[in-house]
Amino acid sequence: MSAKKANALDVQILDREFRVACPDDEKAELLEAVSYLDKKMREIRDAGKVASIERIAIMAALNIAHELLTTKLGGSFDMGDYKRRMESMQATIDEALADQNKLF
Repeated sequence: MSAKKANALDVQILDREFRVACPDDEKAELLEAVSYLDKKMREIRDAGKVASIERIAIMAALNIAHELLTTKLGGSFDMGDYKRRMESMQATIDEALADQNKLF
């Protein structure tokens, strides 16, 4: 199995530039994550309760980790269950369409 080649990508989070390694086929997802993190950090900073960049980053990380764990533990939206239901519905639709095509 070959390893993915990572390229350097410059991103900005809370008006600071960071260089991160990222495989080309994951660039869109990384940029989406950067945008999400930047948004969360700006919300915390703009609320005015936290001043240092380190504390803002820690609070954002805690908030995002909480969102993730809540989703995984079923206290909120369960993406895995959603995907399974969508695949089941798609299979049912495909089967119904296949049966319909046999009529013509």
